[in-house]
Amino acid sequence: MPTNSSTSGDCVLIAGAGPVGLTAALCLAEAGIAVRVFEAEPDIVKDLRASTFHPPTLDMLERFGITAELIADGLICPTWQVRLHPAGDNAEFDLSVLKDDTGHPYRLQCEQWKLSRALLRRLQAHPNARLQFGASVSGLEQDGNGVTLVLDCAGGTERVSGRYLIGADGARSAVRQALAIAFEGETYPETTILATTLFPFHDHLPGLSNVTYCWREGAANFSLLRLPGLWRVSIYPPEDKPVEDALEPAAIEAALQAIVPHGAPYAVMEKRPYRVHQRIAARYREGRVFLAGDAAHLNSPSGGMGMNGGVHDAFNLTDKITQVWRGADASLLDRYERQRRPAALEQIIAQADANRKRMRETDSARRIEILSGLKAIVADRARLHAHLLKTSMITGLREAEKVQ
Repeated sequence: MPTNSSTSGDCVLIAGAGPVGLTAALCLAEAGIAVRVFEAEPDIVKDLRASTFHPPTLDMLERFGITAELIADGLICPTWQVRLHPAGDNAEFDLSVLKDDTGHPYRLQCEQWKLSRALLRRLQAHPNARLQFGASVSGLEQDGNGVTLVLDCAGGTERVSGRYLIGADGARSAVRQALAIAFEGETYPETTILATTLFPFHDHLPGLSNVTYCWREGAANFSLLRLPGLWRVSIYPPEDKPVEDALEPAAIEAALQAIVPHGAPYAVMEKRPYRVHQRIAARYREGRVFLAGDAAHLNSPSGGMGMNGGVHDAFNLTDKITQVWRGADASLLDRYERQRRPAALEQIIAQADANRKRMRETDSARRIEILSGLKAIVADRARLHAHLLKTSMITGLREAEKVQ
């Protein structure tokens, strides 16, 4: 197979054209730094991934004019709740208490691929950015002056050089593997089925929030997340049955009918199974190579913090690269790991794990006890404010900023 070489080294290389890689690319391009982005897929993938944007993420993206686009394409969710089903008793968290902490005191429900598309449009028109799809990482080399990325492309093997490399190439990161960085943690035993349906749950469940985590009487939990025109339903099938059985149309139909029985079949648009991982890279930096997003950390989707945390990584890291590019001491780059790795471990992963454990509870008395505790938080404005600062990821960002 032929090998092509590129010696254009005065740029930053980015592996991965998901929301994290593209955010990093736009931050750098806007700062006047040349970037080259490489993605193994032929295009942006429109699949069932993250859909929750937290307030600080919307604040960060506003400088690019992207937040307004996402709001236009998404659904503002001023509250979220934990709910007993079918009784309807719930603890509802009103994000308006964050009005003095953020310009966007709400969650936004909008598919992550819409963010990727918005970022891509800006990068394709940007003079400082070059993007290449269908280019997968097969290796890398680095020294004190730069990084060379080895790529498998349609035309053969390509070698591209840059001053730094950001590995934002997902959970199976080829960049992380090339560096032999351990990805420590665990995989939970359960499989979740994510299905989208046109059924209007809000017309059948009084007082339902657009983001609702539900305990079902006598059964496992489920969650309902609303998007414009449809609902996403997370279904937790029995762990003692094959996933293939749970994906059968009849099984998904039965699970949905158990939530709201009605006289017609559910219109299911998409479905996919996924396993939940809680993992973190042993280190975020190796010389001139950095990890960000899912390449650096994975967490339970309960609470919707994974994609948001990755975007926060991108802003943090690119700010430091920009400062060093402009003359700051290179030791500043070490602060990225000191700030973002504890944020992932102690805030994102820990909170997502606590959310999962709470919603995996099956004992009725314990569920009522937990719900009473949540209601007590809601009833105390100071406690509610502190709780929402944490669950909206603002506390983690503030704590990270203190780390030198």
